[in-house]
Amino acid sequence: MKQPEAVQKANPRRVLLVGCAIGAAAIALAAFGIADRAKSRQELTSWTDEQAIPTVRLVEPQRGPSEAQLVLPGNVNAFYTGSIYARASGYVTAWYKDIGAHVKKGETLAVIAAPDLDQQLAQAKAQLVQLKAAVQQAQANEDLGRVTDQRTSRLVAQGWTSEQQGDTDRLTLASRTAALEVARANVEAQQAAVSRLEELTQFEQIKAPFDGIVTARSVDIGDLVNAGGKSGKPLFQVSDIHEMRVYVNVPQAYLSDMKPGLEATLELPGADKAFPAKLVSTSNAIAENSRTALVELQAANPGGQLWPGAFAEVHFHIPSDPDTLRIPATALVFGPHGMSVAVVSDDDKVELKKVRLGRNLGDSVEIRSGLTIADRLIDSPKETIESGDAVRIADSNGLAPADKATQEASRVPAGM
Repeated sequence: MKQPEAVQKANPRRVLLVGCAIGAAAIALAAFGIADRAKSRQELTSWTDEQAIPTVRLVEPQRGPSEAQLVLPGNVNAFYTGSIYARASGYVTAWYKDIGAHVKKGETLAVIAAPDLDQQLAQAKAQLVQLKAAVQQAQANEDLGRVTDQRTSRLVAQGWTSEQQGDTDRLTLASRTAALEVARANVEAQQAAVSRLEELTQFEQIKAPFDGIVTARSVDIGDLVNAGGKSGKPLFQVSDIHEMRVYVNVPQAYLSDMKPGLEATLELPGADKAFPAKLVSTSNAIAENSRTALVELQAANPGGQLWPGAFAEVHFHIPSDPDTLRIPATALVFGPHGMSVAVVSDDDKVELKKVRLGRNLGDSVEIRSGLTIADRLIDSPKETIESGDAVRIADSNGLAPADKATQEASRVPAGM
């Protein structure tokens, strides 16, 4: 059987070429790895440097409206309110006006029967008659004493009677003159008592104190009422509602705008229209517990649509300063040197500007000075921010330019 031929020895030149090729590939691979690592390190350094620059969102100052609106709760009261109590004790025999009735000044609302008061008046008048008669008697005694004194004086001068008798008649005249004055004073005192009782008897008729409307009645026929009692409910309550008073508690920050003549609008729940009002006065005192002051407005009420005791939303029409700007409260920087804002210049550098605040409007504040309408402000700046810091401006979606480019690149379809 024929044996296979021996394997031929490898060609040394071919082996050298293969080794060179493998070496070149290894060197190329190592060079590529080194270059890729250097590129990655450079990209990492650039990314780190970019991330060190904060991305901020900007806001711009806004001019306030030409008229500032301040809405506060208010209480509507009648222009006048009279609570009528009894001034005469007795039983109610009749009442003529119920709630909602329009009354005129002096019109009778109810009648009270007070027999005790009537009897006191009759007795006082009888005593007055007696005292007047006593004056007449005293007058007659005084006339008699004067005549007697005149006669005795002549007789004493002529020596027909003693000086003692003359002194007696003179002093008797003086005594009777004093008695006449006492009698007259008693008549005046009794006349005053009669007048007082006559005035009280007029209170047997309960009358309206002014033109208005009956807003409450708590009396009925047969009720016993006591004079001068104010511990219970009034018999009637009459309110003048031709014009209404509106009381509002205004925060201290707005009191400088509360000047007489300031116009406002009243809106009431359930009402289909608003009612104009005007501020007339302030209390000139601030309550310590609420830091508010009471102000009074007046509103015409010709149709009677405003009711006493109603709740109203009071819209004050406060003229606005055109030089006053408004910014979000989140743009403020609370620093050791006062209030400031972070303004971004055209080269995206930060500048801290001090500002003078106006009123706090909740989510925004008024700036009295320190800003211009063209300033760009950082919204919610960090507490560590300082003038000269570089920042990057986010777009409307809150993305930095690099993040925006990455997001757009991620949206490119594969294979393009």
